[in-house]
Amino acid sequence: MEKRRLGKSSLEVSALGLGCMGLSYAYGPPVERQQAIALIRAAVDRGVTFFDTAEMYGPFVNEEIVGEALAPVRDRVVIATKFGFEIGTVGGTQRGVNSRPEHIKEVADASLKRLRTDRIDLFYQHRVDPNVPMEEVAGAVKDLIREGKVKHFGLSEAGVQSIRRAHAVQPVAALQSEYSLWWREPEREILPALEELGIGFVPFSPLGKGFLTGAIDENTRFDGSDFRNTVPRFTPEARKANFALVERIGRIASRKGVTSAQIALAWVLAQKPWIVPIPGTTKLHRLEENIAAADVELNAEDQREIDRALSEVTVQGARYPEQLQRLVGR
Repeated sequence: MEKRRLGKSSLEVSALGLGCMGLSYAYGPPVERQQAIALIRAAVDRGVTFFDTAEMYGPFVNEEIVGEALAPVRDRVVIATKFGFEIGTVGGTQRGVNSRPEHIKEVADASLKRLRTDRIDLFYQHRVDPNVPMEEVAGAVKDLIREGKVKHFGLSEAGVQSIRRAHAVQPVAALQSEYSLWWREPEREILPALEELGIGFVPFSPLGKGFLTGAIDENTRFDGSDFRNTVPRFTPEARKANFALVERIGRIASRKGVTSAQIALAWVLAQKPWIVPIPGTTKLHRLEENIAAADVELNAEDQREIDRALSEVTVQGARYPEQLQRLVGR
């Protein structure tokens, strides 16, 4: 697969990564462990070198799966994980943000053990902590980089001012945030700032949490543990309205002889050469479909047709419930 460099950093990865969260967290029952390991290894065999996890996914179990899956090929891959939440010792519940420097270092040591590695290639702050100055956060990661435990510093869902403050202390290699055909908010302020500073962009949910594939409509029923049950954009009413966008994308995909998912991923890839989306999946055939999107070329007319489709549909519903939205863009 084509490689891409994340901004001005030395971090070079496959043009598409694999978001591993859904294998054990947020999208219904977790995948059986050996099945999850087999899927990650199948991605490696097909040229994927960039794998995204976090201590919060599970919690903890996702890192363990990623670590076991990638241990035999550790030197051929890039592993990204995250710090920044306080996780309860009973039941593994999330108890708010915590990016105190001492906590960051504790998380790094624990993640290294779960990932079966001696270094974290990309260590993201999962969410900005308003109680800890960004300079202290960046300084803590700078210490970990000096010690060799971490290679690169990243931020997730941070706002422009936080990005600038962090970058001034320790260069930020990548920002991870949501970006897709139906969530283009980063184009307003985030992408211009990243381009100015030479920071790569790693979009999660580039397939709209599955909606842009066309496999979800107003009648879809999610498992009781599925995060999408809480998302305003996924109410039956919103899905009914938003399906108009999927239909338009589907027509473009049909004309090009590809799938709607491949159009959605190819569009994200076409926006900037330093963007590396990380679609997740639990199924091998979807993994292969996503990987093939890296070879889909969108010409100027394709781009215009997609722009027309996007202009004709006003997406309904917020992308997060209110309590989660408060953690974004700080």
